[in-house]
Amino acid sequence: MVKEKLTKRETKKIQSKKSIIEAATKLFAEKGLSETSIADIMKESKLGLGTFYNYFESKEALLKELLNQMAEDIRTSFAFISQTRETYTEILESVVVQTASVLDKNRFVLPLFIKAADKSALPPESEHETGAAPLFKYIFDGIIKKGQENKEFRDDIPAGIVTEMFHSIFQAASFSSLPIDFCDNVHYKVMVIIDGLKVK
Repeated sequence: MVKEKLTKRETKKIQSKKSIIEAATKLFAEKGLSETSIADIMKESKLGLGTFYNYFESKEALLKELLNQMAEDIRTSFAFISQTRETYTEILESVVVQTASVLDKNRFVLPLFIKAADKSALPPESEHETGAAPLFKYIFDGIIKKGQENKEFRDDIPAGIVTEMFHSIFQAASFSSLPIDFCDNVHYKVMVIIDGLKVK
């Protein structure tokens, strides 16, 4: 099947949207979400203010797209890791570390990621939950349950409790006063939890 070549107009639209997202990501990281205006984003992207609304209804809609892109990054990493690691312990550790890396590159969404951690563990396809945090919970809940079924993890602790603990790692690392890199901080905490989770 031969791919159709994009027209100049289509190529320009793709590039414009990409420029807006990249500008927003840069400014959100530098100034924060609330301090970044649509005008700031468009000035950074070197596009006219009205162009923004050709692609997004609001700043919140742009943010949602960024969160969904992060979720896709986590989903892709999980698919690769689950095929290249032999044990659920290795999968669990690798996915947490990879998620930390994604969050570290997009620190402005970390408060949203933490806030999105409610008590449910619905699949990401649910109309009630979208973005990286619900996907994280869904993936980790599945890994832990499979590890329990495989007798690799203790089954006397509900999977949901362990999932909540892993989610709280990111919050603890983000507020840590220790002179340790965010990703390393997360990794140390992961190893402690996994050690207590494994069947001895």
